[in-house]
Amino acid sequence: MKIKVGVIFGGESVEHEVSVISAMQAMNKLDQEKYEIIPIYITKDREWYTGEMLKDIEVYQDLSLIKKYGKNVVLYYRNGSFVLQKKTFPKTIVGDVDIILPVVHGTNVEDGGLQGYLQTVGVPFVGSDVYASVVGQDKVFMKDIWKNAKLPMTDYVWFYDVDYKQDSDEVVKKVEKLGYPVIVKPATTGSSVGIAVCDNREELVSAIDDAVQYDKKILVEEVVQNLKEVNIAVMGNYAYQKVSEIEEVLSGNKFLTYADKYIGNGKGKLKGAKTPIKGTSKGMASANRKLPADLPDEVREEVEQVARQAFRALGSSGNSRIDFLVDEKTNKVYINEINSIPGSLAFYLWEAKGIDFSSVLDEMINIGVKDYKKRVSKTHSFETNILQGFATHGGVKGLKGMKGKLR
Repeated sequence: MKIKVGVIFGGESVEHEVSVISAMQAMNKLDQEKYEIIPIYITKDREWYTGEMLKDIEVYQDLSLIKKYGKNVVLYYRNGSFVLQKKTFPKTIVGDVDIILPVVHGTNVEDGGLQGYLQTVGVPFVGSDVYASVVGQDKVFMKDIWKNAKLPMTDYVWFYDVDYKQDSDEVVKKVEKLGYPVIVKPATTGSSVGIAVCDNREELVSAIDDAVQYDKKILVEEVVQNLKEVNIAVMGNYAYQKVSEIEEVLSGNKFLTYADKYIGNGKGKLKGAKTPIKGTSKGMASANRKLPADLPDEVREEVEQVARQAFRALGSSGNSRIDFLVDEKTNKVYINEINSIPGSLAFYLWEAKGIDFSSVLDEMINIGVKDYKKRVSKTHSFETNILQGFATHGGVKGLKGMKGKLR
């Protein structure tokens, strides 16, 4: 019997389209001998849809088609199964799932919001739990934890948007103690959205003004000189971790931008897809890179070691990509950030180590199953009910005075 895998993607996020690309790649590479693939698309207004048509990326060029022909559903637990039920009349069950594979990026979906819902419903799912997802998306939480773990990082400061609105001069002075150049980042966005490198106060103010449009919390870091950006993927959970090949990302900009990552000419076919897809980026798989990265042995070993430590410190699970900054002159390594659900699921980093995309997905699902079994083996509630007999102690009488107030 095939395992029914619900692939969730989309969502209310600035990385919505990136998620669609990543999900198409994953669904095309899931082993159809082992898995029955159920696409579950979350629109930008948070409605959930399913249907075979959602496996075709051409559909997403006109989102009205999805609302017209897709099945608008909710996911919940019913009679021992996790079912997808139509929201509109007749409210029939249109499918069920055994496990969820979230292929989502960014705020409201990758940041623990979706994971919290899945965990509340009780459905098994792939990847990090609520806690690791939250700290993996919030760069301030992430860096504070890594700082406590004594991992190598650049100096940084952070502030809320209200701090900047109330006293922008004080915030600017705080930032300038780092020394220019600095890099400004919204704390919880991904894909380089809202990020800018600043060489002076005028650029700093402009970058902060832009960043606060995306987030309430802003992170500012010192810039690494003689910069080489390298990435590595980590697979596992808190009990064990293994690492992929290391890539060097190449960009004509001061950092890898959204355009570098996702906006290509769209020629050819999406890697992992069966047919050519016109006008569509290949996701992170299309970014310019040197793979494997050209690194001295001692730097390579440090990146691998720190990546494992960072993954475990956050309590991450599944398949994450961790980004590093290296000063080419001094060979000093700085950990930058983690991507709990990376673009294209970082399959190309595993392929460079001889592990194909289908095998990567298999291992991710297996880890998800193990995490679920471990989670349900723990005690989360008691069979006893302390409210039994509550009425005999005057509890119900006490509620009479609340009549009308509980509505």
